[in-house]
Amino acid sequence: MATSKPKTVAFLGPAASYSHQVTKSAFPEPEWELKATTTIRDVFDVVQAGDATYGVVPFENSTHGTVTFTLDCLADRSDTYTDIAVCSEIYLDVHHFLLGKIDPQASSSSSEPHATSEIQERPSKPLTSLAHIQRIYSHPQAFGQSGLFLQKYLKGVELIDVSSTSKAAALAAADETGTSAAIAGEIAASLVDGLDILARNVEDRDDNTTRFFVIYRKGEEQQLPPLTTTRSGEEEGKYKSLVSFTVAHRTPGALADVLDCFKKLALNLTSINSLPSLIEPFQYLFFVEFEVGGIPGADVDADERLRNLEEMVRGVPAERWRFLGSWKDMSSKSPRM
Repeated sequence: MATSKPKTVAFLGPAASYSHQVTKSAFPEPEWELKATTTIRDVFDVVQAGDATYGVVPFENSTHGTVTFTLDCLADRSDTYTDIAVCSEIYLDVHHFLLGKIDPQASSSSSEPHATSEIQERPSKPLTSLAHIQRIYSHPQAFGQSGLFLQKYLKGVELIDVSSTSKAAALAAADETGTSAAIAGEIAASLVDGLDILARNVEDRDDNTTRFFVIYRKGEEQQLPPLTTTRSGEEEGKYKSLVSFTVAHRTPGALADVLDCFKKLALNLTSINSLPSLIEPFQYLFFVEFEVGGIPGADVDADERLRNLEEMVRGVPAERWRFLGSWKDMSSKSPRM
C-alpha cells in the first residue's frame, strides 16, 4: 500500500539551531519532512512559493525583544508575502552555552564544573579559562540575551553576527587556532565535532524564553499536529490575532484613535511593535497583537468582533490595514521545550 509523502516544514537552519530544536519537537519526523533554510526570509519564500506547508520562525524573546528579521518579513512592504499568515505559536526555554576549544595551557582542574545552587548566579561562571578567546560568533539575539556574561568575562572580545547559533558553532569548530568561540545551544556541542563547553547557561535570565510563529499560506487547509498539552487547571479557549497598519503621521492622536477601537470592543492588547513604513522617512508601520474570544472562521462571535474592528479602524482611519492571522494562545501550555 502506497504511503503519502510527508508534508514539509521549513525552519531557520542548519541543524542544531534553536529553530531546528523547536521544529523537531512540534513536527516530529517521519510524519513531517523538515527543510532547513539559510535565513528567516528563506522560510517565508518557500512557504509563499508553496514548497513548504508550514514555516517556523522566531518572533520574540522575553529578554531581548522582537526578532526584527521576522517582523520585517511580516511587514511585507514590497507585497512579496501577500498569502502568508500566522497559524500557531510555540514557546522554547532558551539556555545558551559558550562553546569553543579549551586552552591546552589552562589548568585541567579549572575545567571542572562549578557547583550549582537551586538559584543560578547571574552571570554564570566559566568552566575554564577564557583568556585565549579572541572572537565569538552567534546570532544577534543570542548576543543580546547574554550581555552580562560577555561584559564580565569577555569584555573587548570581537563579536561577529551570523545567521544562526548552529552556524556560529560550526565556525568556531573550524577555527584551527582554537581562539574562536560560539554562543549556541547545548545540542550544538554534541552535533558539531571539536567543541568543548566553556560555560553553561550564559543567558542573562533563567526565564529566558523565545516565542516562535508557525506560518502558512492563507487558504491552505491547516493540519497542524497537537503542538502542546494544557497544564492542569489552565484556562482553555484563548486565541490571539495579529494585524498591521499605518496611520496619518501628522494627525494628532491618530494612533490613539486606532487603539481606542480595540478598547471599545474589549479586545485586550498583548503586544505592540513598529517598523519604518518606507512610505516616507520616520513614518511607521504598527503591529498589534490582541486576544480574541475564538478562532476566526469557526467562531461566530470572533468573526463579528473582527469585522466590527476593521470597520471601526477604517473609519478612524487606519491605513494599509492587514490581517496577519489568528491562533490559539499557547503561553500557558506545557511542556515548554
